[in-house]
Amino acid sequence: MVTRVATVAFEGIEARAVDVQVQISPGTVAFTIVGLPDKAVGESRERVRSALVSSGLALPSKRITVNLAPADMPKEGSHFDLPIALGVMAAIGAIPSDALEGFTVLGELALDGSLTAVAGVLPAAMAAHDRGQGLICPAPCGPEAAWASPDIDVVAPRNLIQLANHFKGNQVLGRPEPAVAAMAGTLPDLRDIRGQESAKRALEIAAAGGHNLLMNGPPGAGKSMLAQRLPSILPPLMPRELLEVSMIQSVAGLIAEGKLSDRRPFRAPHHSASMPSLVGGGANARPGEVSLAHHGVLFLDELPEFQPQVLDSLRQPIETGEVMIARANHRVTYPARFQLIAAMNPCRCGQATEPGHACRRGPNERCMAQYQSRISGPLLDRVDLLIDVPAVTAADLLLPPAQEGSQEVAARVAAARSAQRARYAGLGLAEITTNASCPGSLLEEVARPDAEGLTLLRDASEAMRLSARGFHRIMRVARTLADLDGAASVGRLHIAESLSYRSKAGRGLAATIG
Repeated sequence: MVTRVATVAFEGIEARAVDVQVQISPGTVAFTIVGLPDKAVGESRERVRSALVSSGLALPSKRITVNLAPADMPKEGSHFDLPIALGVMAAIGAIPSDALEGFTVLGELALDGSLTAVAGVLPAAMAAHDRGQGLICPAPCGPEAAWASPDIDVVAPRNLIQLANHFKGNQVLGRPEPAVAAMAGTLPDLRDIRGQESAKRALEIAAAGGHNLLMNGPPGAGKSMLAQRLPSILPPLMPRELLEVSMIQSVAGLIAEGKLSDRRPFRAPHHSASMPSLVGGGANARPGEVSLAHHGVLFLDELPEFQPQVLDSLRQPIETGEVMIARANHRVTYPARFQLIAAMNPCRCGQATEPGHACRRGPNERCMAQYQSRISGPLLDRVDLLIDVPAVTAADLLLPPAQEGSQEVAARVAAARSAQRARYAGLGLAEITTNASCPGSLLEEVARPDAEGLTLLRDASEAMRLSARGFHRIMRVARTLADLDGAASVGRLHIAESLSYRSKAGRGLAATIG
């Protein structure tokens, strides 16, 4: 007789159904797991054996065969422990044979029989709900699973004994409640920034439309401080966005105690990051920083210090909002709709733009060109706002704090984003929430400027030799400026300000992007 237990295997953020088949038959004493298991799954038999013994059960002196079907799909992770253990328990009569019907099971076992949290519980719960099943998972993951649906039946025991008593009716486990993560302190406020009014304006525009931003300036000008304050003016995640972000975090094992947060992700990898760590990959095709920043911010400080090949790997996800990772035994797609915020110095010494400074490496212009050549033109062409951030003076630092802080700016950003959501929802594109992700085919309809603005845009495009991508990005920024002003149409002033963020491309960068 074969006992079957339903579980899942993960491909990206999708949970594929896996049938755990357990057969106990006479023969040589052995415990075999087949079905393309990885090292963690293969070691499951020792954890299962010890957990059952610690729970007062002994494995029969027979041949135990576990098949993970479909057999041609690679199986990875320790979450197969619990379904294998329950299959064995059902096969030896320790729990009712029909107790597991209608449940998807996942969880890792400790040697004492307790259950340990695993990654991917949220997408597994959603897949189980779609199949009309409940979910059995470790107690620390119960609040996470409860987010999948108020109708899904979630059983979250702390150990095997609790679960066995629940099936036998000796102990009833209540359904866990969805949990919300407490905010870890207050976010840095824009009021802390002295001076840099033009940079604050660019940051507000970037937040309002989800635009990519590159800040170029000498060390100590406040570029990192500005970027770190961007989350304080971004609106919270919408329910659909929260679900997408949480599924990625769940697969990556970043949800603590099953608690979800509506705060937008802010990822700031070091410039030594490799290509797999940034875009995803590795032996098991895990999500990278671009996916962990989905619907949030990816901040790259010291941009030219990243490897050029690593930076160029961002070009495709910036355009498509997703990244496909192809490996010999994996081909998965992760969402990657992030907002790129980058900061850089004008040259290696950082002082080339300061009046009277002479670079030891040669003429200032050559030093800047050599340093900035590490960033490719196609990548810069995908940046909507390029601004200079000059050094602050002592007079700026002695000024009193600004009267307007993050709260006031966040209110304007929220109003602009609300207008964008309403606009695209009215066009039947509810999945588009910002101007930055507006498809080019719609730009002429939603961002067409008036006659004066159109003339200015045409003349400037020819003078600046803008690419088609650059042309569209100027229109997107202009539409965001109009939304911040509460204007129904794009005017000449909006086009002019949008062009200014491209013509002042860090002195040397303008020549790079054309």
